[in-house]
Amino acid sequence: MPTARIEAQERSRAFARVIGPYVATFTTVYAIRLPALEGLINDLFGQPVMVFFLGALMLAGGLVIIGGHRSWRGPLAVTVSLFGWFVAVRGFLLVANPKAIQSGVDDTLLSPTATLVARIFFGVMAVIGLLLTYAGWFTRPVVAQPSAPTTITM
Repeated sequence: MPTARIEAQERSRAFARVIGPYVATFTTVYAIRLPALEGLINDLFGQPVMVFFLGALMLAGGLVIIGGHRSWRGPLAVTVSLFGWFVAVRGFLLVANPKAIQSGVDDTLLSPTATLVARIFFGVMAVIGLLLTYAGWFTRPVVAQPSAPTTITM
């Protein structure tokens, strides 16, 4: 598989430097405090303007990532691009149909099994956030090695 251009790799790393710590921090907090966040979630959904504002910010943030990061070569680039799409879709759904999101959150918090699955999911996402952080801050771009000329003998 051909390596992405250096500029595209640098852009992926720049996005990973921001997205990685954000995802690692918040998903760790969610995994640990999920059952205790029920009051906060109810307060949020009790204020439709705040839900709309949050959805608009998420949609805008996702679109910034989608528009600024157009590379899909390599695991880091794919992860950054998928994160942008995930955030944009969630933001759109919060704006377009907040009751469906609220219903899903309520159903998750009411079921001990669903809450456990959500906590595991957030734990896995925290690890992915740490991997993005590492890739963004501590790796270097991969430079494509020029291929050796082939000699045809007859």
